[in-house]
Amino acid sequence: MKNQAKKPVKPPVAHKRVPHQVRIIGGVWKRTVLSVIDAEGLRPTPDRVRETVFNWLGHLIDGRWSALTCLDLFAGTGALGFEAASRGAASVTMVEYHTPAFRQLDQVKEKLSASQVNLLRGDALTIVQSMVARQQQYDLIFLDPPFDQAYLPKILPYCAKLLSAQGLLYVEAEHVLSTDGSAQELPEWLADWKVIRADQAGSVYFHILQRNIMTHEALGNQA
Repeated sequence: MKNQAKKPVKPPVAHKRVPHQVRIIGGVWKRTVLSVIDAEGLRPTPDRVRETVFNWLGHLIDGRWSALTCLDLFAGTGALGFEAASRGAASVTMVEYHTPAFRQLDQVKEKLSASQVNLLRGDALTIVQSMVARQQQYDLIFLDPPFDQAYLPKILPYCAKLLSAQGLLYVEAEHVLSTDGSAQELPEWLADWKVIRADQAGSVYFHILQRNIMTHEALGNQA
């Protein structure tokens, strides 16, 4: 019996990798897809975490999104800022340093005709310093910096000056933030804050903070 020639084995089909995506989960742009580009330190807030966070926020502000001015530092995909704008925030300023991410934010803004969104390209720490110098104020700040780069001790003191008296600050971190200890135990950069909501999803800890007005009053009385 003749040996049959073996058919050449076809190489496996290389499936095109679908870019990771997140979605706006509420408001007028609900279900809008936001693509996640491949960039170091870019770690978009997962849909289920944002759902929890925006439920918290909706309760804390009694649904009055139209009264809020928002600042989204380290905007990345814009998932947090566009979510706030979708729900009716009066204005949302997004800050992003990475050029491809910034371009994508600009494309999404144009696609959605999001006139209430203002985009700033630059280093978040430098920009908040200039905002403080101009005495700007925001009602809601989103702070989701790259992990393991010690941004929080540097930037939280500026956020305390940018946030309105009853404003809210959302923070993601690689560790839990606690303000339950005595003033002597707390790091200096947390002294001006109190945590009012907190949870964990995997290795990400997410929190909502408010300024500790009592701390400012106590310092004023000591003066």
